[in-house]
Amino acid sequence: MKPNFTLSDLDPSIIIEPKNQAKSAVIWLHGLGADGHDFEGILPQLNLPLEHDIRFIFPHAPVQPVTVNGGMVMRSWYDILSMSIADRVDIEGVEQSSAILNELIEQQVKEGIAAQHIVLAGFSQGGLIALHTGLNAKYTLAGVMALSTYYPEACLKSDKVFKTEMPIFMAHGSYDQVIPLNIAESSSNLLIEQGYDVEWRTYPMEHSVCMAEIEQISAWLQDKLLKEVLIK
Repeated sequence: MKPNFTLSDLDPSIIIEPKNQAKSAVIWLHGLGADGHDFEGILPQLNLPLEHDIRFIFPHAPVQPVTVNGGMVMRSWYDILSMSIADRVDIEGVEQSSAILNELIEQQVKEGIAAQHIVLAGFSQGGLIALHTGLNAKYTLAGVMALSTYYPEACLKSDKVFKTEMPIFMAHGSYDQVIPLNIAESSSNLLIEQGYDVEWRTYPMEHSVCMAEIEQISAWLQDKLLKEVLIK
């Protein structure tokens, strides 16, 4: 029987507050087998303005068995049922983690962060959850940043109203052997077909991040969350 996780079952998220009062937030999900610390160290490399008002939240995925790893227990946002990742999808697990991410969004809204000032970000598994949550959230968010990930057609809901005004940044490594480039590119095209504004970038790297990508992430975040701050 599949474990049932809620936000209260997870280890507390890592929260990095800005020097100024937080007026926006980035909720950033790690990949398979990592934890919330995985992208914590990237913040200094973003070279954000000193006066930025972005709160960064790094949740920890639940610990659960992963089928393709022989049932080994590790941090995972959903089960990976097959090496053919786009064909067999743990929809139940995706929905469960999406519900957890929605709880985190609600927490920020209750703390005074407007939903339109919240970005969801994620790497690999975390990117799929960020996309799924952003595409189906009751709010229109500032955007979704999906790194080295994919979005299977099986996750699309036929009865939903698409929030196509929400921008999406997708970046992928040309030499990614974990999630092949063609699968990620097909996901980008799928979202574009639904009317989404997808900024698609590729970099000469494997299943990782690189400095050129980090610089583009910084520019994208500043455009979506700090434009008013930088104009002043």
